[in-house]
Amino acid sequence: MSIYAVQAAYTPVAWAALLKNPHHRLEAIKPVVERLGGRIEAGWFTFGEYDLLIICELPDNVRAAALSMGISAGGAVKAIKTTPLMNFEDGLAALERAREAEYTPPRSEIPYFGVYRGET
Repeated sequence: MSIYAVQAAYTPVAWAALLKNPHHRLEAIKPVVERLGGRIEAGWFTFGEYDLLIICELPDNVRAAALSMGISAGGAVKAIKTTPLMNFEDGLAALERAREAEYTPPRSEIPYFGVYRGET
């Protein structure tokens, strides 16, 4: 199972509907996530660009995309962002693999982190 951060921004019409009839939206999303084979770990209202943040576990990227598409198709959100999350152990393993891959950036007259990579 993979973990995802799902951020959503409501439309003004959705906010008006919630003001008229306030209710716990995580309870509405929970069965959708479960039908996709996942579970919600936590959720919050947020300030700023997005109005909600939900952390959920889903079997794969296809189901995470399906959740995002399904929520988008409902019409209550104007924007949705789904971000796969990686634990620190996997992040460190990825760093090790990246180091072993020995990638070299393209030559440029613009320094990368203060290192000139132009013609020598």
